[in-house]
Amino acid sequence: MAQSVSAAAESYSVPFWINGEEVHPSNKFDVVSPVTGKVIHQSGSASDVEVRAATEAAAEAFKTWRKTLPKERRDVFMKAAQLLESRRDELGQYMMQETGAPRQWADFNIGVAKDMLLDIGGRIVSLEGTIPTTADPNVGAMVVKEPFGVVLAIAPWNAPYILGIRSVLFPIAAGNTAILKGSEACPRTMWGLCSVFHEAGLPAGVLNLIVHEPQNAPAITRALIADPHVKKINFTGSTGVGRIIGRLAGENLKPVLLELGGKAPAIVWEDADLDNAATQCALGAFLNSGQICMSTERILVHKNIRAEFEKKLVGAVDAIFGSAPDAPILINSLAVEKNKKLVQDALSKGGSLLYGDINAQEITNTRMRPVVISGAHSEMEIYQTESFGPSVALYEIETEEEALRIANDTEYGLTSAVFTEDLRRGLRIANEIETGAVHINNMTVHDESALPHGGAKASGYGRFNTTYGMGEWVRTKTITYKF
Repeated sequence: MAQSVSAAAESYSVPFWINGEEVHPSNKFDVVSPVTGKVIHQSGSASDVEVRAATEAAAEAFKTWRKTLPKERRDVFMKAAQLLESRRDELGQYMMQETGAPRQWADFNIGVAKDMLLDIGGRIVSLEGTIPTTADPNVGAMVVKEPFGVVLAIAPWNAPYILGIRSVLFPIAAGNTAILKGSEACPRTMWGLCSVFHEAGLPAGVLNLIVHEPQNAPAITRALIADPHVKKINFTGSTGVGRIIGRLAGENLKPVLLELGGKAPAIVWEDADLDNAATQCALGAFLNSGQICMSTERILVHKNIRAEFEKKLVGAVDAIFGSAPDAPILINSLAVEKNKKLVQDALSKGGSLLYGDINAQEITNTRMRPVVISGAHSEMEIYQTESFGPSVALYEIETEEEALRIANDTEYGLTSAVFTEDLRRGLRIANEIETGAVHINNMTVHDESALPHGGAKASGYGRFNTTYGMGEWVRTKTITYKF
């Protein structure tokens, strides 16, 4: 439990949502904004009491929610989409204050979340069973699809409206109930998201929210996964934590859906439209200060156009991100330190600074401007380590085999990009890259409700979005009957 609470935070404490009601636990902790480095409010910190209350509320609500008609669920989602739009300014402010996101990124988050609600609301009826032919003509059979029950959803801070709504929308649409374990970095943002569902008429207990202070993460997470009411776990976050979640789920024999870290490559071939490639690589690397699991972290440039591409990339980065008076904000100072260390290591091992200045003094230690390293190679730490920040490295390539070797030489496999005017080459390379998605002539950052989203290798398994994502949250039951 937090030992002291700043006086500046005493004016507001973020409550939980449990069984349709706001709950104010006795334990609280300070929430510090990376924008100012100061406490902006408090948040409740969950104990075993709130864990049990949330799981019991979700289990009780499941008894009736699982029987609701698709139309009833759709109507809630449609109303929630309207509320997201009407409350855009308020919800955006929560995200900007707690995570340091710029207004554009907050608006993008809210817009994508709204689109997901509208899209999935229309897809609920797509869940259907089958009537297969059996070996015995006197026996009939049905294969029905039914929800699991209570789902534990764990979502991070970096795209809280997109990832938060994705973590609960698909399970709830399929007839499950959910407990959202929100990020301690943005509890009010997560509260705002859940409040939209409740205002839209979601029945009590279908969606519950709890948050905890960082040091309580192991105990609270372990208790939630072990709780007999929880039937499946949905986690989006780092690969390191994902391994822990996967192990705990395995010990309790519970299925889990994981979307983890990334080290996305972008291959720029010699016949690429270099203006487009430069713009897309700049956006892919530095949107939200590179704090996206799909961010471009490695740019593999063909030897014959390397010099020209580097000039265009510098121009694109400067045009898109260079005019802001203050440096972009990262979630905390540790993220800045990590990226600076990766850049310093690369420079000490023969890399050159193509863009940026890691020694620049910013107004807070949570700010860092984009940095581009040229001449990167496999002996550098940045070659394997996910930077999850505003740094990207360029590698020179000459053959498709070399490009694929470097692109696949990582434990991660979430997303990737290929820039070429030869579609046959683009598809050939796409077929060999070990990632959950490949984007030809577009940036690595891409997520929409109509397309399945998920990774390979240490970037996780299972799929979000579209009917694939809906299918993750139902299981089959075989029913036979004699004529």
